Amino acid sequence: MPATGIDFTSLQVRDLDASQAFYERYLGLVRSPAGPPHAVVFQTEPIAFALRDLVPGTDLSAGQPALGVALWFHATDVQAIHDALVADGHGIVTPPFDGPFGRTFTFADPDGYPVTLHDRR
Repeated sequence: MPATGIDFTSLQVRDLDASQAFYERYLGLVRSPAGPPHAVVFQTEPIAFALRDLVPGTDLSAGQPALGVALWFHATDVQAIHDALVADGHGIVTPPFDGPFGRTFTFADPDGYPVTLHDRR
């Protein structure tokens, strides 16, 4: 049986409550009532996105988390999210630019994961 596509994505984080608050505040994500106690699952479509406590043996302080992995979210007002992140002192990895996926930029989340936002599907 072949795989049919990505169905679920999650990031391991150092502080689950802080990361949940970050994604809710800046990306407007809404927590799903489903999910285990060690994770926060958001109501995203078509692919579920979650945050979870660190798996034993995982050390996010030892370099760049997710080096080589690209995590992209579609957003309706990319520039407004960028401006809010900058105003609150959060790191921008790639400043906004207009490209094939519309207005696009990459920021670092509280654990240093690079997350790209774009406004064209």
